[in-house]
Amino acid sequence: MAVPTTQTALVQETYAQPLSLKNIPVPEAIPGSALIKVIVAPVLSYAREVYNGTRKYPYTAPIVPGTSCIGRVAALGRDSTSLQVGQLVYADATIHSRDNPDDMILHGLVAAASPGSKKLMDEVWRDGKYGEYTLVPLESVFALDEQRLKELGYAENDLATITKYLCLGGLRDINLQAGETIVVAPATGAFGGAAVACSVAIGATVIAMGRNLDSLAQLEATFPRVKTVKITESVDDDVAALQAAAGGRAIDAVFEISPPQAAKSTHIKSCILALKRGGRMSLMGGIQEDYPIPLRQVMRKNLTLTGTWMYNREQVLALIKMVETGILKIGKQGGIRELTIFEFAEWEKAFDYASDNAGWATTVLIRP
Repeated sequence: MAVPTTQTALVQETYAQPLSLKNIPVPEAIPGSALIKVIVAPVLSYAREVYNGTRKYPYTAPIVPGTSCIGRVAALGRDSTSLQVGQLVYADATIHSRDNPDDMILHGLVAAASPGSKKLMDEVWRDGKYGEYTLVPLESVFALDEQRLKELGYAENDLATITKYLCLGGLRDINLQAGETIVVAPATGAFGGAAVACSVAIGATVIAMGRNLDSLAQLEATFPRVKTVKITESVDDDVAALQAAAGGRAIDAVFEISPPQAAKSTHIKSCILALKRGGRMSLMGGIQEDYPIPLRQVMRKNLTLTGTWMYNREQVLALIKMVETGILKIGKQGGIRELTIFEFAEWEKAFDYASDNAGWATTVLIRP
């Protein structure tokens, strides 16, 4: 694959200021890396809030945004032994330091709160996926079985929704099993809906919590073994509703994926109180404030609360295997009703549309 020396990319020159299309150099594939030609990349529902400075994410400008993408390998570092030039791949957002995994960034988005993470982002992996080409570490590149995925009816745009389903990491961290009952709360956002889909694919019965009754009804209509509970902010009422939805079965697990705005909500407490003795809870949400936990109940019921920021490579491989074997359906086959695509030059429209249409059933994509 011929690689040009320059490319068009979306660049934010100054923190919290508008992006612009720029002509920038194409990076060289050095040892430990792969150069990916971007086909299509997802737009986070909160991208506008990140890049206009509202969320105050720590990153240094200038920067090329964009967390993940579907693309093809354009060039490889000399130490690559399995990837092939031209191969269809998923390039992930999560990047760890090789000599200190606690130093971690999300490509083109945010660095963890450590000097090592800042160095990793500023000096090595600053530029994300909103360019014609992106350089990523080999560990963040995942080969896709293109022929098998075509046989299953997937287009590249469908494959770009893989990012949503990586909530699977939290489900695997609490070892969700077929036959168990899990509460997903809230379940109507992009990642909550994906957690419902993954839980059903694993073989669990799901109780989906949320505030939007229409979105809850869509989940119940789309997936088998799903019951829904509206969040009322009355702990007693919500616990009773969860137990009623379980139909007499014990609630084995909870998957929490709350947005920052839910800091004052009581649904996490309700879920903890509804868990059986020995139950498990995965905490993957974005609440940034301290949250009151009913410690006495956690202790007396021998509950396990597991925090998970993102996921590991093995969990991404497990997700891709679920898709390629047909166990998990993604994209439009999996219930996402709308895949809206914008060009790089339309980035403002893309960010606005993603913000205004946040939720499980809509995915916004952007491409060169």
